This record gives sequence, structure tokens and C-alpha cells, in this order.
Amino acid sequence: MTQKPRAGVIGNPIGHSLSPKLHGYWLRRYRLEGEYTAIQVVEDQLEARVRDLQAQGFAGINVTIPHKVNILQIADHVSDRATLIGAANTITFTDDGRIMADNTDAYGFMANLKQGAPAWDPKAGPAMIFGAGGAARAIIVALAEAGVPEIILTNRTRSKADALKNEFGQRVRVVDWVQADIALEDATTVINSTSLGMKGAADFKVPLDRLQSSATVTDIVYNPLRTPFLNAAEAKGCTTVDGLGMLLHQGVPGFERWFGQRPQVDEDTRRAILA
Repeated sequence: MTQKPRAGVIGNPIGHSLSPKLHGYWLRRYRLEGEYTAIQVVEDQLEARVRDLQAQGFAGINVTIPHKVNILQIADHVSDRATLIGAANTITFTDDGRIMADNTDAYGFMANLKQGAPAWDPKAGPAMIFGAGGAARAIIVALAEAGVPEIILTNRTRSKADALKNEFGQRVRVVDWVQADIALEDATTVINSTSLGMKGAADFKVPLDRLQSSATVTDIVYNPLRTPFLNAAEAKGCTTVDGLGMLLHQGVPGFERWFGQRPQVDEDTRRAILA
């Protein structure tokens, strides 16, 4: 009897993850044999637990905080995109025993932006990113690949933004956090890649007075779904895209690899996850 495919998500903590709900929904929707579970893994047990899951016959795993960087040290092969981003969120265990690391966050970000704002034109002008963490790295890669001419980066700790500029080169321009509201007037795409505005986190307080009404604005925060940042942009007349779609789309490549079916991200998917 063929064993049904198994996959899961590892992290610490892991209780907040929506991945089991998402993959469980897709398994039911496509009537597939399979199982997807959340697995708490503490930092000093990462390699042992990953190799244990591989030995148990798992097809692969998603990786979330705090393991997305350290997982690269365990992998036998790291995709070009994961290398560029410096982190992996999708691991596939191959039949010949290798551990393959990939990053689908850039794909998830871009797929969400294009779905939520079909008229978005990457070449229309500069994009501005708030934040310089792991999500910002993936977003820089996605925007650069799409052909955005300039990426304006701002972060509360400037040194982190400067480090990303040093890594990604001339296309990135860093502005001080206190000057961010002025730089907004140049941007045709604006992204909040910080946790500001998330339920339980501090508010996003940069004024959006100079934001162009023609700009496309997106937030990676999805709890709440409509953040004050998005509401303020919408009040200016901007096209806005919420952060839930990035989470949904980044799950697509892994699900397809592990369970053999490319899932759709549509209104039914969104409703199922929000229910």
C-alpha cells in the first residue's frame, strides 16, 4: 500500500501558523490523500528534527520563524532565489535522499500584487519599502525581477537598510525613517514589510500626506486584513492590496511539489482561511 504524502510547517512558536488550515483546505478541495501538520521545533533541535521528518517519509516542509536562515545550512541544494534572499521557507525531500531548499516568498508577494492590482505596472516608477527584515529581502528580489527601476528603502534602524543596499546595489536608495514621508511622493508602489499595524504590535505612524493617489499600496500584515496603513492609502484614492494573498500564494509551489496538484488561490480559498 502506498503511503499517503505527508508535509508540515516547522517553527517556534507555531500555533499562530495558518499553513495547516490552508493546505488542509486544498487537500479537501482537490480530494487528495495527504496530511499536513504544524510541528514545533526549537532552535537547537532544528537539524535533528528535519532529518527525523525526512526519515519518517515526509515529502517536505514549510519553514517559518526562526528557522528560515539556519535551514540553509542543513540543505544539500539551495535554489538561486533562496540564496539571493538569504532564507528558505520551502523544503522538499527528494527520493534520492537530498534536502532541497527554496524560497517562495518573492513569488507569493508578486502573485498577490498582480492578482490584487491587475493594472499594476512595475516600470511606472520607484517602489518604496518600509522595513529591512527578511520579508523586505524577498520583496526587493521580486520587484527587481519585475523591472521596477528604483527601490526606495527605509527602516527605523538605518544600518539594516544600508546593509541591504550594499548587498543589492545601485537600484536601492536608502532614506532615513524620519524623511520617509517626503520620499513617498516619488513612489508609484508602496509596501509595508514591517509588523507595524499588526494586531498586538505598534501602529504605523508615518504620515501618508504625500502619497500619490495613483500609487499601488500593499501591506504584508494580514491580521487585521484591512490595516490602518491600507485604509489611509485607500482614503487617498490608491489601489490597495492586503497581505493575506502573499501567504496564500507562497504556499502554492510547495503544495504542488508535495501533493502533485497545483492549487488555485481564489475567493473560495480566501473565505476558507478567513472563516
